Amino acid sequence: MSHVTLAQYHPSFERQLGDFHLPEDQLQFTGMPLDKIHNPSISKDTSHVVILLDDEPVGYFALEKGEKLSKYSSNPKARLLTSFSIDSRHQGKGIAKDGLNQLPEFIKEHLPDTNEVVLGVNKRNKAATSLYLKTGFTDEDEIYEGPKGPQHILHLKI
Repeated sequence: MSHVTLAQYHPSFERQLGDFHLPEDQLQFTGMPLDKIHNPSISKDTSHVVILLDDEPVGYFALEKGEKLSKYSSNPKARLLTSFSIDSRHQGKGIAKDGLNQLPEFIKEHLPDTNEVVLGVNKRNKAATSLYLKTGFTDEDEIYEGPKGPQHILHLKI
């Protein structure tokens, strides 16, 4: 039985994350993990989270604070979940769902000052919307007009 866990990013994951693969139709909604991790313009207190399958990095997302968050929430204790992705060779195995289901406990342990996670999901990205709603996020009928079209703002109370 495979084991899915969440871990803080560590440079030892660099090689595997550099070999990450996402199809074009998914890249319109997200970015490559190392592009995000090494992006100098994101907030310095961003938490980079790696989804591990049997200790191998197969997924990634960021939990951001800072200016970008204010477009989605006025809650000072919120984090903005961005760049969620699972390597295409590992999609369809329930890894994303397992990882997101562990998010509240991960946040309590590593980011105890956080009481909510918010995210924007493109209206056209039905698979992601369904996944987030199945893992405890709620849609409060808020829309953010993003650069790639309207996004549902979803909330997860911690």
